[in-house]
Amino acid sequence: MSSMAISRNGTTAKNGLGRRISALLYRKPVLTLLLLLTPPLLWFGVVYLGSLLALVLQSGYTFDDFTMQVTPVWTLANYQALFDSTNLDIILRTLFMALAVSLMSALLAFPLAYYMARHARGAEKAFFYVAVMLPMWASYIVKVYAWTVLLAKGGISWWLIEKLGITPAYEWMLALPHVGGTTLATSNFGRFWVFVYIWLPFMILPIQAALERVPENLIAASSDLGARPWQTFGYVILPMAIPGVVAGSIFTFSLTLGDFIIPQLIGPSGLYIGNMVYTMQGSIGNMPMAAAFTVVPIVLISIYLAISKRLGAFDAL
Repeated sequence: MSSMAISRNGTTAKNGLGRRISALLYRKPVLTLLLLLTPPLLWFGVVYLGSLLALVLQSGYTFDDFTMQVTPVWTLANYQALFDSTNLDIILRTLFMALAVSLMSALLAFPLAYYMARHARGAEKAFFYVAVMLPMWASYIVKVYAWTVLLAKGGISWWLIEKLGITPAYEWMLALPHVGGTTLATSNFGRFWVFVYIWLPFMILPIQAALERVPENLIAASSDLGARPWQTFGYVILPMAIPGVVAGSIFTFSLTLGDFIIPQLIGPSGLYIGNMVYTMQGSIGNMPMAAAFTVVPIVLISIYLAISKRLGAFDAL
């Protein structure tokens, strides 16, 4: 009897404490919000921003080529070295590839995203979702190695080129200075298509989500006012889909800037920013120079986001 009373009293005390805490949090929503946001903000501030700050600080350290040691002596030599002809060529090569991949991804993704958003229904839409997401479930390394086989001489791409009878045009293209290579697997053109394939889902889904938000009544109103289909698309649908294109391009642009596996496995030996970071930090041990190269994508992405915001691309997000 006494034990039951003690148990009942303990349960009552716990329930009473829980009710008091619930009442306090209900009366003070700011406190509730603070308790919810403190853990992720601590993680973001300490781990994420702290790591970036440490990276920027290390990019100004001095590396002794003779002793192979890093000393905490501040210098701008690492950033000055970025403007050397060789390093600048690497940065520009990476930048142009990222822009080209983003543009091609948008051109390929928009028709599919448009069909998924405006026409596909039920099981058909589910099929397209699975088809878009399925490549993302496979191993990144496996997909890249698979493309080396597909693009190699004797692979499916070579078989298709021979069947279409465009071998002379194909060989002429590979001989161009900026394409380089004897096959697609050893050319910048092949590297470009592998980038597009790997990052394409990151472009399709944001565009599809943006097109889903286009109100049907706006399209109907445009038609009622006498606009032709291409005018409705150009003046109603496309402007409202731009935020999705921008959101997708942020993924394709930034992921291409930092990737080092595809440039290492596909195409000629031309280095990219990711390869330089890996080489400087892993093979040479020049952490300050690797950190300086890492700052470059951060700056480029910041400029890109600032321009996009200036143009109002995020207003509908």
